[in-house]
Amino acid sequence: MFEIVKAGGIVMVPIIFASIVAAAVFLERLWTLQSKRVVPAELTEKVWRWVEQGQITDKHIHALQQNSPLGRMLASGLANRHRSRDIIVQAVEDTGRHVVHELERFINTLGTIASISPLMGLLGTVLGMIRTFNVIRTEGIGDPASMAGGIAEALITTASGLTVAIPALLAYKFLRGRVEDLVVQMEKEAMKLVTAIDERGPDGEYGES
Repeated sequence: MFEIVKAGGIVMVPIIFASIVAAAVFLERLWTLQSKRVVPAELTEKVWRWVEQGQITDKHIHALQQNSPLGRMLASGLANRHRSRDIIVQAVEDTGRHVVHELERFINTLGTIASISPLMGLLGTVLGMIRTFNVIRTEGIGDPASMAGGIAEALITTASGLTVAIPALLAYKFLRGRVEDLVVQMEKEAMKLVTAIDERGPDGEYGES
């Protein structure tokens, strides 16, 4: 393996670095974007009980903010529970935009790696061909072995760039889809809460801290 990397030349260094970054980002986001971490199954039921029993306090809201991304959205709605529906919805949407931004953190890095890895491979190909032509110019074409280094560099870097780019692109698409699914779930749960608050009215059937 080391010999293959060595034959690929200097361009293999950024390609390998890009592959390490891509793997790290994918694993970190895969862990972070677990449904149980973003949209805990028991959280909405717990908040519904607080709403139905009029037991919302500042302590509950603070706990929700620390719970999960969904908890932050629900907490923003509860914090504005005595205000009009439009204001509650706006507060939830504002918080939702921040939450989505955090969920998408580093994902664009995968897209960037998927885009530039083939270009780095192409750069290695060009450098390898330049090396080959330099050998031909100085030694002629009588010795194929002397040209093998440049040709190997060209082929190895091209293959390496594609090997990094294809999984990175698949990971990017997968994680973007995962975020979109989670956002839809959070929006549904948040709107259920807004409706519940609106039905009870903003004027004070909730417990105070």
